[in-house]
Amino acid sequence: RQLGPALEAAAASRGGRVLLAKIDVDSNQGLAQRYGIQGIPAVKAFKGGEIVNEFVGALPPSQVEAFFDALVPSRVDELLAKGDELSLREAHELDPRRADVAVALGRARLARGAEDEALEAVAGHPGDFDAQGIAARVRLSQAGVGKEGLEALSRGDRGAAIEALIAELPNHPSNGDGDSTRDLLRQAIVGVINEDPADPKAREYRSKLAAALG
Repeated sequence: RQLGPALEAAAASRGGRVLLAKIDVDSNQGLAQRYGIQGIPAVKAFKGGEIVNEFVGALPPSQVEAFFDALVPSRVDELLAKGDELSLREAHELDPRRADVAVALGRARLARGAEDEALEAVAGHPGDFDAQGIAARVRLSQAGVGKEGLEALSRGDRGAAIEALIAELPNHPSNGDGDSTRDLLRQAIVGVINEDPADPKAREYRSKLAAALG
């Protein structure tokens, strides 16, 4: 019951570049035999008349999307890859459930100082660490905390920003409810580190953050 709608949604999101066809194997036993269908649901992807991928059984929507991505990237993924704010906004409108799109849009808006718009972009993903990081940066800015680090971010100096925000931690003890300035600093730092997970200094930054949090 869940597989059908997931297949339809994945095909529809690719703007006509994928044709979804459903076959009743009982009424088309010749086709079932030709393509070796032994169990249902059986999903086969064809390209140039040849089977290029397949699976049997129900998959969750995320895995169905991944199956389609291997064939044709979704419109959302194409827009996300472009990376400019206009493309990211369109991607977010197409699929507001995608946390990675919301975070990318939030970061783009922060880069031009649009804090309220950045908050709006990530509002639907309170459980995502990177979305939390964006929200924390806005709240710190509004509270006038971590100015040196936030100014470094506005200049594009991530390293200096992370160091400055970590140095700010000892000035703000935790209140134990997960919503203190210290917690906001931690969330903001994690978010900035995650902006470039391939950064060779990422592990060093995480170690410094852990030491500062004690």
